[in-house]
Amino acid sequence: MINSNAKTFLLIVIGAWTTLASAMDFVHPGGINSAAELDFVKGRIKAAAQPWKGEFDQLRASGYATRGAHGLQTINSNRKDAEVSRDDAIAAYAQSLLWYFTDEDVYAQRSIAILNSWSTLQGFTAGSDQDRLQAGWIGSVFASAAEIMRGHPDWPARDVDRFQAMFRRAFYPQLRTASTWNGNVELTQIDALMAIAVFNEDNEEFRKALDRLKIRNRAYFYLKSDGSLPALIAGDGGDPQAFWSHPKQWVDGLTQETCRDNGHHSQFGLGSALHAAEIAWHQGVDVYGENQERYTAAMELLATQFLSGSMQGVSKDDTPTADRYDAWEVGYNHYYRRKGIALPNTEKLIEEQIRTKAPRAVCNLVFDMLTHSGLPRVPNKAVNPSGGAGGF
Repeated sequence: MINSNAKTFLLIVIGAWTTLASAMDFVHPGGINSAAELDFVKGRIKAAAQPWKGEFDQLRASGYATRGAHGLQTINSNRKDAEVSRDDAIAAYAQSLLWYFTDEDVYAQRSIAILNSWSTLQGFTAGSDQDRLQAGWIGSVFASAAEIMRGHPDWPARDVDRFQAMFRRAFYPQLRTASTWNGNVELTQIDALMAIAVFNEDNEEFRKALDRLKIRNRAYFYLKSDGSLPALIAGDGGDPQAFWSHPKQWVDGLTQETCRDNGHHSQFGLGSALHAAEIAWHQGVDVYGENQERYTAAMELLATQFLSGSMQGVSKDDTPTADRYDAWEVGYNHYYRRKGIALPNTEKLIEEQIRTKAPRAVCNLVFDMLTHSGLPRVPNKAVNPSGGAGGF
Protein backbone atom coordinates (compact mmCIF):
# COMPACT_ATOMS: atom_id res chain seq x y z
CA MET A 1 0.00 0.00 0.00
CA ILE A 2 1.26 3.50 -0.88
CA ASN A 3 1.04 5.98 2.01
CA SER A 4 -0.38 9.49 1.58
CA ASN A 5 3.01 11.17 1.27
CA ALA A 6 4.07 8.74 -1.43
CA LYS A 7 0.78 9.30 -3.26
CA THR A 8 1.29 13.05 -3.16
CA PHE A 9 4.83 12.68 -4.51
CA LEU A 10 3.60 10.34 -7.27
CA LEU A 11 0.91 12.81 -8.31
CA ILE A 12 3.47 15.62 -8.45
CA VAL A 13 5.76 13.50 -10.62
CA ILE A 14 2.89 12.50 -12.93
CA GLY A 15 1.85 16.15 -13.16
CA ALA A 16 5.38 17.17 -14.07
CA TRP A 17 5.56 14.47 -16.75
CA THR A 18 2.24 15.66 -18.18
CA THR A 19 3.46 19.26 -18.29
CA LEU A 20 6.71 18.29 -19.98
CA ALA A 21 4.90 16.10 -22.48
CA SER A 22 2.59 18.96 -23.47
CA ALA A 23 5.33 21.60 -23.70
CA MET A 24 6.49 22.77 -27.10
CA ASP A 25 9.85 21.61 -28.35
CA PHE A 26 10.51 24.76 -30.33
CA VAL A 27 12.19 24.59 -33.74
CA HIS A 28 14.61 27.36 -34.75
CA PRO A 29 14.47 29.21 -37.02
CA GLY A 30 10.77 28.65 -36.80
CA GLY A 31 8.87 31.92 -36.74
CA ILE A 32 7.62 33.12 -40.10
CA ASN A 33 10.61 31.43 -41.76
CA SER A 34 12.00 27.91 -41.57
CA ALA A 35 15.60 26.95 -42.36
CA ALA A 36 14.40 24.91 -45.35
CA GLU A 37 12.53 27.89 -46.80
CA LEU A 38 15.43 30.28 -46.28
CA ASP A 39 17.86 27.81 -47.84
CA PHE A 40 15.55 27.31 -50.82
CA VAL A 41 15.29 31.06 -51.44
CA LYS A 42 19.06 31.41 -51.06
CA GLY A 43 19.52 28.82 -53.79
CA ARG A 44 17.01 30.53 -56.08
CA ILE A 45 18.77 33.87 -55.64
CA LYS A 46 22.13 32.28 -56.40
CA ALA A 47 20.62 30.81 -59.56
CA ALA A 48 19.23 34.24 -60.53
CA ALA A 49 15.75 32.71 -60.65
CA GLN A 50 12.66 34.92 -60.59
CA PRO A 51 10.83 36.27 -58.68
CA TRP A 52 13.38 35.73 -55.91
CA LYS A 53 16.36 37.46 -57.55
CA GLY A 54 14.29 40.53 -58.39
CA GLU A 55 12.89 40.75 -54.87
CA PHE A 56 16.36 40.29 -53.41
CA ASP A 57 17.79 43.04 -55.60
CA GLN A 58 15.05 45.42 -54.48
CA LEU A 59 15.75 44.65 -50.86
CA ARG A 60 19.51 45.10 -51.24
CA ALA A 61 19.01 48.46 -52.95
CA SER A 62 16.59 49.73 -50.30
CA GLY A 63 17.38 52.06 -47.44
CA TYR A 64 16.69 49.23 -45.01
CA ALA A 65 19.87 47.49 -46.19
CA THR A 66 22.07 50.27 -44.79
CA ARG A 67 20.00 51.66 -41.90
CA GLY A 68 21.70 51.79 -38.52
CA ALA A 69 20.40 51.52 -34.97
CA HIS A 70 18.09 54.04 -33.26
CA GLY A 71 16.99 52.20 -30.10
CA LEU A 72 14.69 54.02 -27.68
CA GLN A 73 13.90 53.62 -23.98
CA THR A 74 10.17 54.18 -24.48
CA ILE A 75 7.81 54.34 -27.46
CA ASN A 76 5.05 56.89 -27.81
CA SER A 77 2.98 55.37 -30.57
CA ASN A 78 1.40 58.67 -31.53
CA ARG A 79 4.71 60.42 -32.27
CA LYS A 80 7.93 60.04 -34.24
CA ASP A 81 8.82 57.07 -32.00
CA ALA A 82 6.36 54.91 -33.92
CA GLU A 83 8.04 55.54 -37.26
CA VAL A 84 11.54 55.06 -35.84
CA SER A 85 10.64 51.74 -34.22
CA ARG A 86 8.89 50.42 -37.35
CA ASP A 87 11.82 51.35 -39.59
CA ASP A 88 14.37 49.83 -37.20
CA ALA A 89 12.40 46.59 -36.94
CA ILE A 90 12.12 46.31 -40.72
CA ALA A 91 15.82 47.15 -41.14
CA ALA A 92 16.87 44.52 -38.59
CA TYR A 93 14.83 41.91 -40.46
CA ALA A 94 15.99 43.09 -43.89
CA GLN A 95 19.63 42.85 -42.88
CA SER A 96 19.14 39.46 -41.22
CA LEU A 97 17.77 38.17 -44.53
CA LEU A 98 20.57 39.79 -46.50
CA TRP A 99 23.14 38.16 -44.23
CA TYR A 100 21.47 34.76 -44.58
CA PHE A 101 21.26 34.99 -48.36
CA THR A 102 24.73 36.47 -49.02
CA ASP A 103 26.89 35.31 -46.06
CA GLU A 104 28.20 38.90 -45.96
CA ASP A 105 28.85 39.60 -42.31
CA VAL A 106 28.37 43.34 -42.59
CA TYR A 107 24.63 42.70 -42.69
CA ALA A 108 24.77 40.47 -39.62
CA GLN A 109 26.68 43.10 -37.66
CA ARG A 110 24.17 45.82 -38.49
CA SER A 111 21.17 43.61 -37.73
CA ILE A 112 22.66 42.61 -34.38
CA ALA A 113 23.49 46.24 -33.58
CA ILE A 114 19.88 47.26 -34.20
CA LEU A 115 18.55 44.42 -32.05
CA ASN A 116 20.95 45.23 -29.22
CA SER A 117 20.01 48.91 -29.35
CA TRP A 118 16.39 47.95 -28.64
CA SER A 119 17.18 45.51 -25.83
CA THR A 120 16.91 48.35 -23.28
CA LEU A 121 13.39 49.34 -24.35
CA GLN A 122 11.28 49.71 -21.22
CA GLY A 123 7.83 49.93 -22.74
CA PHE A 124 5.11 51.96 -24.41
CA THR A 125 3.89 55.18 -22.86
CA ALA A 126 0.20 55.48 -23.70
CA GLY A 127 -1.25 52.10 -22.76
CA SER A 128 -3.74 52.49 -25.60
CA ASP A 129 -5.08 50.34 -28.41
CA GLN A 130 -2.68 52.19 -30.69
CA ASP A 131 0.17 50.95 -28.48
CA ARG A 132 -1.18 47.41 -28.77
CA LEU A 133 -1.27 47.74 -32.55
CA GLN A 134 2.21 49.25 -32.71
CA ALA A 135 3.55 46.45 -30.50
CA GLY A 136 2.02 43.95 -32.92
CA TRP A 137 3.49 45.62 -35.97
CA ILE A 138 7.04 45.88 -34.69
CA GLY A 139 7.05 42.89 -32.35
CA SER A 140 6.42 40.41 -35.14
CA VAL A 141 9.18 41.93 -37.31
CA PHE A 142 11.75 42.28 -34.52
CA ALA A 143 11.06 38.65 -33.60
CA SER A 144 11.54 37.53 -37.21
CA ALA A 145 14.95 39.24 -37.30
CA ALA A 146 15.96 37.88 -33.91
CA GLU A 147 14.95 34.35 -34.88
CA ILE A 148 17.35 34.42 -37.85
CA MET A 149 20.19 36.03 -35.91
CA ARG A 150 19.94 33.89 -32.76
CA GLY A 151 22.53 31.43 -34.05
CA HIS A 152 25.11 33.99 -35.13
CA PRO A 153 28.36 33.74 -33.12
CA ASP A 154 28.50 37.53 -32.68
CA TRP A 155 25.13 37.59 -30.93
CA PRO A 156 26.08 35.81 -27.71
CA ALA A 157 23.65 34.17 -25.32
CA ARG A 158 23.75 37.07 -22.87
CA ASP A 159 22.55 39.47 -25.59
CA VAL A 160 19.87 37.04 -26.72
CA ASP A 161 18.72 36.82 -23.09
CA ARG A 162 18.52 40.62 -22.88
CA PHE A 163 16.40 40.77 -26.01
CA GLN A 164 14.08 38.07 -24.69
CA ALA A 165 13.76 39.97 -21.41
CA MET A 166 12.90 43.14 -23.35
CA PHE A 167 10.09 41.29 -25.13
CA ARG A 168 8.72 40.12 -21.79
CA ARG A 169 9.03 43.58 -20.23
CA ALA A 170 7.90 45.83 -23.06
CA PHE A 171 5.80 43.76 -25.46
CA TYR A 172 3.95 41.18 -23.38
CA PRO A 173 1.89 43.84 -21.54
CA GLN A 174 0.71 45.24 -24.89
CA LEU A 175 0.08 41.91 -26.60
CA ARG A 176 -1.49 39.87 -23.82
CA THR A 177 -4.58 42.09 -23.61
CA ALA A 178 -6.66 41.64 -26.73
CA SER A 179 -7.62 44.85 -28.48
CA THR A 180 -11.36 45.33 -28.91
CA TRP A 181 -10.89 47.52 -31.96
CA ASN A 182 -11.48 46.04 -35.39
CA GLY A 183 -10.21 42.48 -35.71
CA ASN A 184 -7.08 43.21 -37.73
CA VAL A 185 -5.57 44.68 -34.55
CA GLU A 186 -5.90 41.53 -32.46
CA LEU A 187 -4.77 39.38 -35.38
CA THR A 188 -1.65 41.55 -35.57
CA GLN A 189 -1.16 41.12 -31.83
CA ILE A 190 -1.49 37.35 -32.22
CA ASP A 191 1.02 37.29 -35.07
CA ALA A 192 3.54 39.14 -32.90
CA LEU A 193 2.87 37.15 -29.74
CA MET A 194 3.37 33.85 -31.56
CA ALA A 195 6.57 35.04 -33.24
CA ILE A 196 7.93 36.31 -29.92
CA ALA A 197 6.87 33.16 -28.08
CA VAL A 198 8.90 31.06 -30.52
CA PHE A 199 11.98 33.24 -30.07
CA ASN A 200 11.50 33.27 -26.28
CA GLU A 201 10.63 29.55 -26.20
CA ASP A 202 7.55 30.52 -24.22
CA ASN A 203 5.12 27.63 -24.33
CA GLU A 204 2.44 29.40 -22.27
CA GLU A 205 2.23 32.49 -24.47
CA PHE A 206 2.33 30.39 -27.64
CA ARG A 207 -0.63 28.31 -26.47
CA LYS A 208 -2.58 31.38 -25.35
CA ALA A 209 -2.03 33.00 -28.74
CA LEU A 210 -3.32 29.88 -30.49
CA ASP A 211 -6.43 29.95 -28.29
CA ARG A 212 -7.06 33.59 -29.16
CA LEU A 213 -6.55 32.90 -32.85
CA LYS A 214 -9.15 30.14 -32.74
CA ILE A 215 -11.72 32.53 -31.29
CA ARG A 216 -10.88 35.50 -33.51
CA ASN A 217 -10.89 33.44 -36.72
CA ARG A 218 -14.60 32.68 -36.32
CA ALA A 219 -15.30 36.31 -35.48
CA TYR A 220 -13.34 37.71 -38.44
CA PHE A 221 -13.70 35.27 -41.36
CA TYR A 222 -17.35 34.38 -41.99
CA LEU A 223 -18.74 31.16 -43.43
CA LYS A 224 -22.43 30.58 -44.02
CA SER A 225 -22.07 27.35 -42.07
CA ASP A 226 -21.46 29.51 -38.96
CA GLY A 227 -25.11 30.56 -39.02
CA SER A 228 -26.96 33.65 -40.18
CA LEU A 229 -24.52 35.87 -38.29
CA PRO A 230 -20.88 35.48 -37.24
CA ALA A 231 -19.66 34.63 -33.76
CA LEU A 232 -19.87 37.39 -31.17
CA ILE A 233 -16.66 38.79 -29.74
CA ALA A 234 -15.64 41.45 -27.24
CA GLY A 235 -15.91 44.89 -28.80
CA ASP A 236 -18.80 44.18 -31.15
CA GLY A 237 -21.39 45.65 -28.76
CA GLY A 238 -23.56 42.59 -29.30
CA ASP A 239 -24.39 43.90 -32.77
CA PRO A 240 -22.50 42.02 -35.51
CA GLN A 241 -24.36 43.88 -38.24
CA ALA A 242 -22.94 47.21 -37.06
CA PHE A 243 -19.52 45.79 -36.13
CA TRP A 244 -19.18 44.29 -39.63
CA SER A 245 -20.27 47.64 -41.18
CA HIS A 246 -23.68 46.39 -42.34
CA PRO A 247 -22.97 43.87 -45.12
CA LYS A 248 -25.60 43.73 -47.83
CA GLN A 249 -25.00 39.97 -48.07
CA TRP A 250 -23.42 37.44 -45.72
CA VAL A 251 -21.29 35.28 -48.00
CA ASP A 252 -18.46 32.82 -47.53
CA GLY A 253 -15.16 34.65 -47.12
CA LEU A 254 -16.61 37.94 -45.88
CA THR A 255 -14.33 39.50 -43.26
CA GLN A 256 -15.29 41.72 -40.37
CA GLU A 257 -13.66 44.65 -42.19
CA THR A 258 -14.71 43.92 -45.79
CA CYS A 259 -17.44 46.56 -45.69
CA ARG A 260 -15.52 48.88 -43.38
CA ASP A 261 -13.20 50.11 -46.14
CA ASN A 262 -13.68 47.67 -49.05
CA GLY A 263 -10.58 45.55 -48.57
CA HIS A 264 -7.97 47.92 -47.13
CA HIS A 265 -7.87 46.61 -43.56
CA SER A 266 -9.03 43.14 -44.58
CA GLN A 267 -5.60 42.61 -46.12
CA PHE A 268 -3.92 43.36 -42.79
CA GLY A 269 -6.27 40.99 -40.97
CA LEU A 270 -5.81 38.26 -43.57
CA GLY A 271 -2.03 38.68 -43.71
CA SER A 272 -1.67 38.57 -39.93
CA ALA A 273 -3.86 35.46 -39.60
CA LEU A 274 -1.85 33.68 -42.30
CA HIS A 275 1.40 34.70 -40.60
CA ALA A 276 0.16 33.18 -37.35
CA ALA A 277 -0.83 29.99 -39.18
CA GLU A 278 2.61 29.82 -40.80
CA ILE A 279 4.40 30.22 -37.47
CA ALA A 280 2.21 27.49 -36.00
CA TRP A 281 2.96 25.25 -39.01
CA HIS A 282 6.70 25.57 -38.43
CA GLN A 283 6.13 24.46 -34.84
CA GLY A 284 4.06 21.43 -35.83
CA VAL A 285 0.58 22.89 -35.26
CA ASP A 286 -1.80 22.83 -38.24
CA VAL A 287 -3.92 25.97 -37.95
CA TYR A 288 -4.15 26.00 -41.74
CA GLY A 289 -6.01 22.70 -41.89
CA GLU A 290 -8.60 23.68 -39.30
CA ASN A 291 -9.28 26.95 -41.16
CA GLN A 292 -8.85 25.82 -44.75
CA GLU A 293 -12.36 26.71 -45.89
CA ARG A 294 -12.39 29.94 -43.88
CA TYR A 295 -9.04 31.27 -45.09
CA THR A 296 -9.30 30.18 -48.72
CA ALA A 297 -12.82 31.59 -49.06
CA ALA A 298 -11.58 34.92 -47.73
CA MET A 299 -8.61 34.93 -50.09
CA GLU A 300 -10.65 34.06 -53.16
CA LEU A 301 -13.49 36.50 -52.38
CA LEU A 302 -11.15 39.42 -51.78
CA ALA A 303 -9.07 38.52 -54.84
CA THR A 304 -12.25 38.39 -56.97
CA GLN A 305 -13.29 41.80 -55.69
CA PHE A 306 -9.90 43.33 -56.50
CA LEU A 307 -9.65 41.72 -59.93
CA SER A 308 -13.20 42.61 -60.98
CA GLY A 309 -13.27 46.12 -59.51
CA SER A 310 -16.52 45.20 -57.78
CA MET A 311 -17.28 44.28 -54.17
CA GLN A 312 -19.61 41.60 -55.58
CA GLY A 313 -22.70 43.07 -53.98
CA VAL A 314 -21.63 42.78 -50.34
CA SER A 315 -20.95 46.46 -49.61
CA LYS A 316 -22.93 49.66 -50.02
CA ASP A 317 -19.90 51.16 -51.80
CA ASP A 318 -19.16 48.77 -54.65
CA THR A 319 -15.63 50.08 -55.41
CA PRO A 320 -12.77 48.08 -53.84
CA THR A 321 -9.87 49.89 -52.25
CA ALA A 322 -6.96 50.73 -54.55
CA ASP A 323 -4.48 49.66 -51.85
CA ARG A 324 -2.56 46.42 -52.30
CA TYR A 325 -0.41 44.80 -49.63
CA ASP A 326 1.94 41.82 -49.40
CA ALA A 327 -0.66 39.75 -47.54
CA TRP A 328 -1.12 36.85 -49.96
CA GLU A 329 2.06 34.89 -50.64
CA VAL A 330 2.18 33.00 -47.33
CA GLY A 331 -1.33 31.59 -47.63
CA TYR A 332 -1.03 30.89 -51.35
CA ASN A 333 2.26 29.05 -50.82
CA HIS A 334 0.66 26.83 -48.21
CA TYR A 335 -2.66 26.02 -49.84
CA TYR A 336 -1.44 25.71 -53.41
CA ARG A 337 2.24 24.74 -53.14
CA ARG A 338 2.04 22.49 -50.10
CA LYS A 339 -1.48 21.16 -50.50
CA GLY A 340 -2.32 21.48 -54.20
CA ILE A 341 -5.54 23.42 -53.62
CA ALA A 342 -6.39 25.61 -56.61
CA LEU A 343 -6.83 29.30 -55.79
CA PRO A 344 -7.12 30.75 -59.30
CA ASN A 345 -8.19 34.27 -58.39
CA THR A 346 -5.55 34.55 -55.68
CA GLU A 347 -2.90 33.38 -58.13
CA LYS A 348 -4.01 35.89 -60.75
CA LEU A 349 -4.12 38.71 -58.22
CA ILE A 350 -0.60 37.94 -56.98
CA GLU A 351 0.81 37.83 -60.51
CA GLU A 352 -1.04 40.84 -61.92
CA GLN A 353 -1.35 43.22 -58.97
CA ILE A 354 0.45 42.23 -55.77
CA ARG A 355 3.91 41.65 -57.25
CA THR A 356 3.61 44.77 -59.41
CA LYS A 357 1.88 47.22 -57.05
CA ALA A 358 2.22 46.19 -53.41
CA PRO A 359 4.91 47.80 -51.24
CA ARG A 360 7.36 45.25 -49.87
CA ALA A 361 7.32 46.44 -46.27
CA VAL A 362 4.27 47.89 -44.51
CA CYS A 363 3.76 47.40 -40.77
CA ASN A 364 4.00 43.62 -40.16
CA LEU A 365 3.57 42.65 -43.84
CA VAL A 366 7.25 42.57 -44.70
CA PHE A 367 9.18 40.88 -47.54
CA ASP A 368 6.80 37.92 -47.93
CA MET A 369 7.22 38.10 -51.70
CA LEU A 370 10.92 37.35 -51.20
CA THR A 371 10.59 34.66 -48.54
CA HIS A 372 7.37 32.85 -49.53
CA SER A 373 6.90 33.12 -53.28
CA GLY A 374 6.28 29.74 -54.87
CA LEU A 375 7.40 28.19 -58.15
CA PRO A 376 5.54 28.76 -61.43
CA ARG A 377 2.26 26.88 -61.45
CA VAL A 378 2.57 23.11 -61.84
CA PRO A 379 -0.06 20.35 -62.13
CA ASN A 380 -1.45 19.29 -58.77
CA LYS A 381 -0.02 15.80 -59.19
CA ALA A 382 3.49 17.33 -59.14
CA VAL A 383 2.94 19.06 -55.81
CA ASN A 384 4.51 17.33 -52.85
CA PRO A 385 2.16 17.98 -49.89
CA SER A 386 4.95 17.45 -47.37
CA GLY A 387 7.32 19.95 -48.98
CA GLY A 388 9.73 19.80 -51.89
CA ALA A 389 9.63 22.07 -54.95
CA GLY A 390 9.06 25.34 -53.16
CA GLY A 391 6.33 24.05 -50.85
CA PHE A 392 8.14 23.20 -47.62
